[in-house]
Amino acid sequence: MKKYITIALLAVLGTSCSDNFLEEKKNYGSVDDSFYESQERATAYINNVYFDYYSAFKSPGQSLVGSFADTYSKMTEEIGGIQPLINPTLTYTNAADASGYYGGKLEDKINNVPYNRIRDCNAFIADIDVKGASLDKTFRDQAKGQLYYLRAVQYFDLMRVYGGVPIVTEIQTPSTDDQSIKLPRATVTEVVAQIVKDLDMAASLLPRNWNSADYGRVTKGAALAVKSRVLLTYASPLFNKSWDSSNERWNAALQAGLAAETELSGAGYGLYGNSAKDWQNMFALGNNAFCSEAITVQLLGTNTTNLGMSNSWEKAIRLISQGGTGAMEAPKEMIDLFPMANGSRPTSANGYDAFTFFVNRDPRFYRTFAFSGVKWDYKESVKPVVWAYRWLDASKKAYYSDSNNETSPALVRKMTDVTVTNASSFQYSGNDIMEYRYAELLLNIAECYAALGQTGNAVAYLGRIRNRVGIPSANNYGIGTLADKYAAIEAVLYERRVELAYEGKRYWDVQRWMLYDNVTLPGTTGGTVSKLGLTPINGTQRTGNYLQYKNPATSADPLASARASISADPDAANFQTQLAALATFYNDNFVLAAPPTPMDNVNNAAVKIKFNPNYYIMGLQTAVLTQNPWLKQTIGWTDASGGTGDYNYQE
Repeated sequence: MKKYITIALLAVLGTSCSDNFLEEKKNYGSVDDSFYESQERATAYINNVYFDYYSAFKSPGQSLVGSFADTYSKMTEEIGGIQPLINPTLTYTNAADASGYYGGKLEDKINNVPYNRIRDCNAFIADIDVKGASLDKTFRDQAKGQLYYLRAVQYFDLMRVYGGVPIVTEIQTPSTDDQSIKLPRATVTEVVAQIVKDLDMAASLLPRNWNSADYGRVTKGAALAVKSRVLLTYASPLFNKSWDSSNERWNAALQAGLAAETELSGAGYGLYGNSAKDWQNMFALGNNAFCSEAITVQLLGTNTTNLGMSNSWEKAIRLISQGGTGAMEAPKEMIDLFPMANGSRPTSANGYDAFTFFVNRDPRFYRTFAFSGVKWDYKESVKPVVWAYRWLDASKKAYYSDSNNETSPALVRKMTDVTVTNASSFQYSGNDIMEYRYAELLLNIAECYAALGQTGNAVAYLGRIRNRVGIPSANNYGIGTLADKYAAIEAVLYERRVELAYEGKRYWDVQRWMLYDNVTLPGTTGGTVSKLGLTPINGTQRTGNYLQYKNPATSADPLASARASISADPDAANFQTQLAALATFYNDNFVLAAPPTPMDNVNNAAVKIKFNPNYYIMGLQTAVLTQNPWLKQTIGWTDASGGTGDYNYQE
């Protein structure tokens, strides 16, 4: 029986963990030897480590193990609204304002922070073969493999936030006097070497697939795929001054990606389905069902108890008229991003009309966004067609169709379940979250080929992504002929924006390629925005518009009767004909109107994004530096005494 790879909320959903385990863990600060007396207890330990890592992961735009916030996604083109690090009226350089993800000092009590999670991994790896020597060797090996994997992903997230950090692989006793535990910040190269070592060890110990009783654990393929992601990041300009002149890191990342592809394809994984409808449905198979696309996936459920973990995404993006709490408005910049149906870029020369934006678009567009006149189902859908427009009466008072006050003509619908119930405003969605998809692995490989100047191979991998959703193969699936490696890299980054939209990946691509601006810190190199022919994100803004009825009206909906015959169903055989009718309806009845409060605003005044170069890699907070005065501060940040940071992450 084929299995899929997953990051599971095992401590809640698993049956092997004792019912009182989480409650018991609150009452002690150390692990006693009883955890190694039986497979059941050892499994309970592992399950709780999974829980500490992933219990907060409830929405696809979230990132960073242990915390899982969506702040980073909100700093990209995907979602409007000014966040502190892109607020042009704020500047952060002081240690007091640095990221708190690192945590505080290690204490003899349980805090769910990175180095405590690492400590849990270290303890188990050190003890299982000694205190658990009587346990079955295969069990011990597979148990260690999971902890090596988990330690690696924690160090990777620390690296993405801070660059180099102290590497701790043994149990340390908190002390103010023990000099041996005063470890310095390692170089990024040293951190990557440790991560790769752990992932290689995990891959050597983990099974290709688990049996049905252990459904939900990471596997050999997951370890190899994460290695690809790590080495791709390490090869990218943020950490690699020689990204454009040396092939060493790109070759290593390519080989890691190809090895992961070989392992996963041999284990039954690959792109799911062969249509845009399949692409939509793979995000909502239900009942924690197997999906060949899922390399790592957060298992969620419809459990309504206080221990149940449900997907919060559905609730966050469903319309008021559907029983939700309000839609997620797509900025104009995302609406205008997706390719045309033939894969070409959306330009006027290629037939794109920004007003009737839904005509002749990439098949993924209709599975990523909803818009007025299109069907978007759910279980109780007595009125499945979305309508979200406004009209004004003679005194300029505004009214909203079906109570949907939305400042964009397009609304995010990707990764929703068209069979889900709207009970409690979609609170109990059980959609699993695919944290790492097979498509991302193929895009990683394509990017490595592009950076190496092998544009033909890069286009071939991009073609596999596009072919799956039905884009025709002509003109290299609409990609055309890429002039050089820079054009190829840009094409891959563009495809990542479309294929992985709203999956929490965009910020990390922007970060590792330094795409906010060409400006860099002293001692670092940049200029990638210009080299790739892109527009800096700094100086832009996410734009909203009302879809507005073009004529004055009364309080009654002026289109209530006329719209009754309009319905565009992405699953219908005559969908394109329906869209043509909808375009006529738009041209006859609507205009776009700017909202009184811009999407990107400070105190209701429009502002443009401003991300400073020292934000790419965060400084350590004052408390960390004060408690660990031997640690260097990151360049671009002041230390605890106000001095200039000198830890350089770019090598």
